[in-house]
Amino acid sequence: MGTEAAASAVGLLRSQIPFQTDGELVLPPRGVGLVLVDLCNGFCTVGAGNLAPVAPNKQIEKMVGEAARLSKLFCDRNWPIFAFLDTHYPDKPEPPYPPHCIIGTGEENFVPDLEWLEKEPNVTIKRKSCIDGYISCIEKDGSSVFADWVAKYQIKTILVLGICTDICVLDFASSTLAARNIDRVPPLQDVVIYSEGCATYDLPVEVVANVKGALAHPQDLMHHVGLYMARGRGAKVVDRVVVEP
Repeated sequence: MGTEAAASAVGLLRSQIPFQTDGELVLPPRGVGLVLVDLCNGFCTVGAGNLAPVAPNKQIEKMVGEAARLSKLFCDRNWPIFAFLDTHYPDKPEPPYPPHCIIGTGEENFVPDLEWLEKEPNVTIKRKSCIDGYISCIEKDGSSVFADWVAKYQIKTILVLGICTDICVLDFASSTLAARNIDRVPPLQDVVIYSEGCATYDLPVEVVANVKGALAHPQDLMHHVGLYMARGRGAKVVDRVVVEP
């Protein structure tokens, strides 16, 4: 699909399933936590693996930049950050996706711009072995690392950034909202997704035409769909994030 045709398709989609964002999120001085979803090499660094971009990608680059900016802001203020890193064992595949983020490959680690987060005391890192980060936090005894984090810091609002908008970000947001609705993550009230801090992958229709079993995944369309679906689940979607004066 050419550039003009792709833009036309995105425009048509947005006209058929439009939604209004919540505009601007003003970060309060307390009660807010930052959740980073899979800012790892295997999804974000060019050539790093089967699910990494094959060439520089503006949407992904912007997401990484915004994640770094907001992470620094949170760390400077000692505000809590919860970071998911997709991490898999080689003998446990995750259909329908090819092997990715395998332990020991480096794909499962933070992108270079965020490696510094590993040493920050306000950052909780959770290596997840499934698409849905919320589910990955549930322990065998029924406890939840994520719910414990929310309770520990008395978080009422989580700001969510990451990849992929329509897959891991959407699944985490949907499960968290469902849990909130039945009082499983008190005192959480709002799940806020930052549209400019999220991205998804690009697999154009003309590429999958020659790949058996592959599904087309045009980036801009699926980014919009992911945000639309999250909005429908009850998440707030913002396109600006600022600090309270």
